[in-house]
Amino acid sequence: MSTAVTRKGVPESKTSAHPAHVPDGTVRYLRIGDLGLESGGRLPDVTLAYETWGTLNADRSNAVLIEHALTGDTHVTRGAGEQPGWWEQLAGPGAPVDTERYFVVSVNILGGCYGTTGPSTPAPDGKPWGSRFPLVTLRDTTAAEARLADALGIGSWYAVLGGSLGGARALEWAVSYPDRVRRCGVISIGASSTAEQIAFAQAQTLAIRQDPNFKGGDYYGGPEPEAGLALARRIAHITYRSAAELDGRFGRNAQESEAPLESGSLAGRGRYQVESYLDHQGSKLVRRFDANSYIAITEALMSHDISRGRGALPEALAPATAEFLVAAVDSDRLYFPAQSQALARALPGDVVVHTIEAPIGHDGFLTEIGQLSGQLRQYFFG
Repeated sequence: MSTAVTRKGVPESKTSAHPAHVPDGTVRYLRIGDLGLESGGRLPDVTLAYETWGTLNADRSNAVLIEHALTGDTHVTRGAGEQPGWWEQLAGPGAPVDTERYFVVSVNILGGCYGTTGPSTPAPDGKPWGSRFPLVTLRDTTAAEARLADALGIGSWYAVLGGSLGGARALEWAVSYPDRVRRCGVISIGASSTAEQIAFAQAQTLAIRQDPNFKGGDYYGGPEPEAGLALARRIAHITYRSAAELDGRFGRNAQESEAPLESGSLAGRGRYQVESYLDHQGSKLVRRFDANSYIAITEALMSHDISRGRGALPEALAPATAEFLVAAVDSDRLYFPAQSQALARALPGDVVVHTIEAPIGHDGFLTEIGQLSGQLRQYFFG
């Protein structure tokens, strides 16, 4: 996570898209004006937080957009500072997306809590949006990012790529703006969110909404729905990891000094190691993320359907002119490889699905992206 932005919203200072030189990997802010939304209405005075690395060349042909996943931020790779990024196997000096050759951009998603307009940021009346924040879709987030590209002078992206939610965002770019995306990397995501994926997501958002501190989304200035957010993260994390990884790593082992069968009561029993692990994951997210943003972005992902209003899948994808790289994690039980294969079959041309071999499950798209270095260099960044 970038340390330059807190989860409480946008700092007061917002720079233009072309400020005086700032170091690579520094969060910047751009006001893009009012944004019309797919669900109706407008979101006023939208601000986007973003980071860049490298230099845009003279003909503006070397720009690469890397899209973050659900609870990610803009800090893809380290810049002038030492704060590590979340996808350093992919981007950085000498990496497949070589920041000494390409101008890399990452944008905090609309509805987020790392500097972009979201539920925790001020509405026109100066109070946090809270429950009043509108439903946003991935098409809305793409439209907002297109305005940022305009401000940066980027007419078309050399490549747009991402994993999970980031892959859905990349795919939406290739279909919504086919003349602006020359290459598109879609990793660990299908053409739409399935009923099962929506069901998992609904359980997470409901966990937050049922927290007594949620107050309908208007909890700012008081106790936050930390228990609900932590529970949502637990549910999500189970889907991010494979059954084999959890069993091999934890088995039925008890957490040290917390043997569940020796506690004598349900109210105060000890924990299994896997329970302790999930508790830790929940606590970590609570410290860095806003509960309303979790709901907003999760519901944006629930809206993911590249075919919506565009006909059958092949028809919906037909306008895309980008060269595609599609990849899946072989042990993924959230976004199954079969979904990536169905997407590849429907895309124009002969698109191959590359396989990331990772026993851990869905999160392998982050931890094992290095397995695609050869393919990325051969097809995209050679």
